[in-house]
Amino acid sequence: MELSVVVSTLNDRERLVSCLDALAERTPAETERIVVNGPSSDGTTGVVRDRNDIDVLVEISERTPNVSRNAGLELATGDVVAFLDGEYAIDHSWYPAIDESMADGTDVVTGPVTGRPIDDAEPSSHAVDGRTVTHFHGDNVAFDRSVLEALDGFDEYLTQAGERDCAHRVASLDFEVSWNAAMAARCEVGTAGGGSIDSRRSSSELRSDGGRTDPDWGTAYRSLSYRLAKNYGLRPNVLARTAGSALREGAAGVCRLAAGEATPTGWLSDGTDVVRNVTRGLWDGARARYRDRSRRRNPHGLSQRHDRAVQVYDWR
Repeated sequence: MELSVVVSTLNDRERLVSCLDALAERTPAETERIVVNGPSSDGTTGVVRDRNDIDVLVEISERTPNVSRNAGLELATGDVVAFLDGEYAIDHSWYPAIDESMADGTDVVTGPVTGRPIDDAEPSSHAVDGRTVTHFHGDNVAFDRSVLEALDGFDEYLTQAGERDCAHRVASLDFEVSWNAAMAARCEVGTAGGGSIDSRRSSSELRSDGGRTDPDWGTAYRSLSYRLAKNYGLRPNVLARTAGSALREGAAGVCRLAAGEATPTGWLSDGTDVVRNVTRGLWDGARARYRDRSRRRNPHGLSQRHDRAVQVYDWR
């Protein structure tokens, strides 16, 4: 197995050092290590350039995780490409777990992450329009390169929850996602001020294409409606799924309002934001579906642009 590891980081120099130290210690010397930085303002560039165990440093100007992932993927040469958030240090079993899974013919493999404010248990599968979709941790996942080529990378329209859209497209192309508990990554440095690359770049994500873990309603529901409309079309079940999720959140907001935990003005503002962004997401998702009518459903993918990098330091 020829492994490339794409590490995304944003203003998290201390934990990035821990991540890179673990990669150097716990993966073979021939592993290709690519750091995608930015736009950081904490001296990350100098720290990475002073190391001799990094093959490529890519500086980008956009704060979205999918742009970061695609920027690293564009320069990766391995037949297996792993994506890791710079917040996490891999366990000793991480590389053997990927090697074992890929040797068994796995398309996509993911593992647990600890030290983050979400459930690190085995990702769940959901039936959407007759398709079984298995979500994975975007901060700790490895792909066979042929899968990424078939997907054309990640959809850069999405400012967050891009791995969820990718999971729908993986299922559409009949690839399978497997779970390996030994492919573990953990936060080894203090948790203050950090969070995953998704939360640092754009802080909202829906649970299982439904509930919400962060109060940024507009961004979350725009992402949800876009990826459902793009992957499944404007079908009644898509509209019902989106509306049902919004209504559940609205009802929860009423409960918070009754408990004095929210204000009427805030509740109304949030509701207006949801309606506006759901409408925009459905419209943009339908347009994206029309633009790319292939099964990969990715009109904003890797091949669509080559100007992500502001600066590339290539020491290979």
